[in-house]
Amino acid sequence: MSLDANHVHKAAQVAGAGAAVRVVPVQERAPGFGEVRIDVEATGICGADIGTVRNPAPATGFPVTPGHEAAGVIVEMGPQVQGWEVGERVAVGWFGGSCGHCSACRTGDVVHCPQRRIPGLSYPGGWSSTLTVPAAALARIPEGLSAAQAAPFGCAAVTTFNALRHSGAGPGHLVAVLGIGGLGHLAVQFAAAMGFETVAIGRGEEKRGLAEELGARHYIDTEREEPGAELGKLGGARVILSTASSSKPLAELVDGLAPHGRLTVVGFDGSPLQLPLAKLVMGARSVTGHLTGSPADTEQAMRFAVANGIRPQVQTVPLERAQQALDTQQEGRARFRMVLVPGA
Repeated sequence: MSLDANHVHKAAQVAGAGAAVRVVPVQERAPGFGEVRIDVEATGICGADIGTVRNPAPATGFPVTPGHEAAGVIVEMGPQVQGWEVGERVAVGWFGGSCGHCSACRTGDVVHCPQRRIPGLSYPGGWSSTLTVPAAALARIPEGLSAAQAAPFGCAAVTTFNALRHSGAGPGHLVAVLGIGGLGHLAVQFAAAMGFETVAIGRGEEKRGLAEELGARHYIDTEREEPGAELGKLGGARVILSTASSSKPLAELVDGLAPHGRLTVVGFDGSPLQLPLAKLVMGARSVTGHLTGSPADTEQAMRFAVANGIRPQVQTVPLERAQQALDTQQEGRARFRMVLVPGA
């Protein structure tokens, strides 16, 4: 069943390596076994999408349609789809499906399935007005979140939410967030709402007021202070969540961990981490990575956000201006999360 028969769809695509992003007409793909088709209402631009555009390595060949932060409405369902209805509001994130039978899937760790699929890489992604995905990739959007607000929950929000709630920190523990960008501004809000004594670490004194508005009790300006040393003065952090793209500050940051503290990395630039092992061994500290969450995690993150007044700060741009929006983000001029709107 379809709600939008004969509707003309469009997608922002990369036609080849090094090509610019262009918006072109596309044909919707009818959902197959266990799949649904969505009319996309909003779709985020993630840092990983920049890599998809710069160095596309498509699993299905060119053209490539990036995007793994999409929100919209189910308009068509394939055979054997249960538990969903046409007209439901849904989000799709970095997790775009899994095999369902490997050890990871059988133990509920679907995001680490060796055959995990990713929208925009495994199949055409969310920078489009139409998106066909496995029903297993869907997360329901609760009342209280618009499509533009819900889209980043599929990657940025669920990643930071999960990293913090599984960090081992409890209410009252000192928890620091490095970076106040697309991921970091959400992480600070989540940390404060979870009852942590939250420290925001950013560059520039002008971000102090913003950090406080997001819920941070302390702000450390990296232009004026060594963040690891300053965290040490506060007693040491139980958890430091690094959302910044640069790994350069991490070695010094470890000095700010309390004994048994954990540095969790969710944002990185691919450069190696140079870290004296004594910093870990002598304080029984650890460095870990964290990747996304399941659709159920995404739903929980959205419900938690609605219950606690947490919202991503987004800048909406028409899909036709996808290349311009991408340039803005690459140049560091984006205000938190850029979200493309196909219907604008």
